[in-house]
Amino acid sequence: MGNDTTAVAGTRAHGFNGHGRDLRSPITLSCTHDPLEGWIDSLLYQLLSMMQRTARLVGPRKIHVENALETIVSEMEQRVLPLKFPSSLYIKDSGRDKLALTMLNFSVQFLLLPTLAVLLSVKLIKWKRKQLNLPPGRRGWPFVGETFGYLKPHPATSVGQFMEQHISRYGKIYRSNLFGEPTIVSADAALNRFILQNEGKLFECSYPSSIGGILGKWSMLVLVGDMHREMRMISLNFMNNVRLRSRLLPEVERHSLLVLRSWIHGSPFSALEEAKKFTFNLMAKNIMSMEPYEAKTEKLRLEYISFMKGVISAPLKFPGTPYWKALKSRSNILNVIEQKMQERSQEMREQEGDEEVDDLLGWCLKHSNLSKEQTLDLLLSLLFAGHETSSVALASAIFFLESCPKAVQELREEHSEIERKKLQRAESSLTWEDYKEMEFTQCSNKQRRPTLCVQKNSVTSTTTNNFMPYGGGPRLCAGSELAKLELAVFLHHLVLSYRWELAEPDHPLAFPFIEFPKGLPIKVYPI
Repeated sequence: MGNDTTAVAGTRAHGFNGHGRDLRSPITLSCTHDPLEGWIDSLLYQLLSMMQRTARLVGPRKIHVENALETIVSEMEQRVLPLKFPSSLYIKDSGRDKLALTMLNFSVQFLLLPTLAVLLSVKLIKWKRKQLNLPPGRRGWPFVGETFGYLKPHPATSVGQFMEQHISRYGKIYRSNLFGEPTIVSADAALNRFILQNEGKLFECSYPSSIGGILGKWSMLVLVGDMHREMRMISLNFMNNVRLRSRLLPEVERHSLLVLRSWIHGSPFSALEEAKKFTFNLMAKNIMSMEPYEAKTEKLRLEYISFMKGVISAPLKFPGTPYWKALKSRSNILNVIEQKMQERSQEMREQEGDEEVDDLLGWCLKHSNLSKEQTLDLLLSLLFAGHETSSVALASAIFFLESCPKAVQELREEHSEIERKKLQRAESSLTWEDYKEMEFTQCSNKQRRPTLCVQKNSVTSTTTNNFMPYGGGPRLCAGSELAKLELAVFLHHLVLSYRWELAEPDHPLAFPFIEFPKGLPIKVYPI
């Protein structure tokens, strides 16, 4: 949390069509019988040998396929019996000679020519890349590139060894190969801000195909252009200011208290797991009206745990790999969502005119023109984005505040005053005005940097344009205001109800998503 934003922009190489000699035209060939038998055997051996050598084109051992082909054709013109090549095969000779010539014809037509085309394509692509003004870098291993080095866990309070080594060697902007895609990596804050602000004008968002395979081709994360804007507008409508005040604030407080009141005093538990329960149950309720702790809700939540681990992983479709498990979880999640869609459609037909269920699924079915596949991907991705990032942010706040008692005391004073005013009004729930008075809480969340112990009189000095926790430009997080509301309300009840401590040492790691290896075990005690 709190590291400067790193942008990753994909680059793609363009293919070409090479043209060589046309071997389909008739060629007149002549030869006598006796030399033909041995020569064809030799020629076939040369062809097979050349095929093997062309697969090992490295450095000075390159062979010139074009010259080899010309030599073969020249010898055939001089020594082989007259025939049409390769459209007709007629030779006044034994069956063995006919078979040999047929094999020769097959080898040239189906093995040599495709190999030649591939080699010429590779050469031209390499030549074109040399002409591009690309930053320095390296491609890494075939297929996987430098993916494993990039995904290697590192402390979340640093950019990690991979980034440090590459920045030290190549600078803040360098070339790499990640998730099977040629990639330009930028750790330059000014450039990243420029890219975010100019998406759709100078840049187009692009993610590795493996991510689209898990989130779905209609996920808002991978969409661009008009379709992205339409999906984004649906999300913004779901989390607009009016709905935040009237519907989401009471729900956020209710789900916060459900989690906090379930904690056993003095017994260790995973703060990260509890934060994920809080954010997931909140989103499941408001997206599909699923109640917390019900069997279907818990099943869906557990599927998302497996799903999350494969979103950013090496795209290896082998049983047991995180990517393979994520694809299975995606299928199971879609089955649950599709079942809810069918149930809701049936309810809407049977209860026409009655009060509608106020959730995103109902709104999409009644007011949007999205197809079934588009709706499924939208709900899946919003459930994922709406709970995963907020839960990690909340767990990180608990972690860093535990080591900063001054900030906790400031928070407690601010929320005690809000609670006092609430009691004077004889109200039991937080209002929007209460939320807007949480000034220090908002600053603590906004400026949550690992190296800072935020205090009221130093808040303004911690502001920086290089910290963009919610992105920017057209990709600015659609749920940023809901995330701030969740953090503020949960912290309000946490600091007024408990003091806490780490049950055992744990530290956030980046995978590259933030994760606590031990789940952030804590103990709480009532105040």
